[in-house]
Amino acid sequence: MRRTLNVIRLQMINRQTFIWVPLIILAGATLISVLIYAMIPGDSPKYGGGGQAPLWYFFAIGLSAMTLTFPFSQAMSITRREFFFGTMLTAVLASTFMGALFLIGGGIEVATNGYGVNGWVFYLPWLWEAGPLGAFVVYFTLALFFFVVGFTGATIYKSWGLTVLTIAWIALALVLVGLVYLVTRLELWGQVWTGIGDLGALGLALWGLLVTAALMGVSFLAFRRAIP
Repeated sequence: MRRTLNVIRLQMINRQTFIWVPLIILAGATLISVLIYAMIPGDSPKYGGGGQAPLWYFFAIGLSAMTLTFPFSQAMSITRREFFFGTMLTAVLASTFMGALFLIGGGIEVATNGYGVNGWVFYLPWLWEAGPLGAFVVYFTLALFFFVVGFTGATIYKSWGLTVLTIAWIALALVLVGLVYLVTRLELWGQVWTGIGDLGALGLALWGLLVTAALMGVSFLAFRRAIP
């Protein structure tokens, strides 16, 4: 366990990656969003997706955690199992940090009535309908999911090369297109949207955690063949 915790320290040596860059992206996206809201006439609520920017950045963090830090860890005699679980724990901690920031941002927006312009970046009603805890789970899941997707993609690349990674992405795209075709062909979109509405943001986030756990399993199996 001590060696696994050392992996967290290893990943956090460059705090820019996990802390400062996400904070800068979040602050920049919020400022730009508020300026845009201020230019929109009318008093009706204004919602935007600028807050998603640092969540997408977690995809890049997952890539770099594998491609940049993994070779260095092998030179320090850290086992693959220790590196994998230590990196996943780092991702969980970083995602928790990001979820807390989004809750703080939502609280600021409520206190200031959307920064005085009725503009909302973090406090999006559908995401907060289950309360602050539900919103935290949503933001936590999104950050962790993007990290694991990036890490899994990098692991497949390190294990089998660019050709297999490309085939994997194409296969995933074909599966998604096939599902869309099937739902369209059977005229099931009404039931799909109803099901999504019934689940709500929190329900979707919980399913997202299951998908993320499955991706972690795939990544762990592929990780054993990864070449530093």
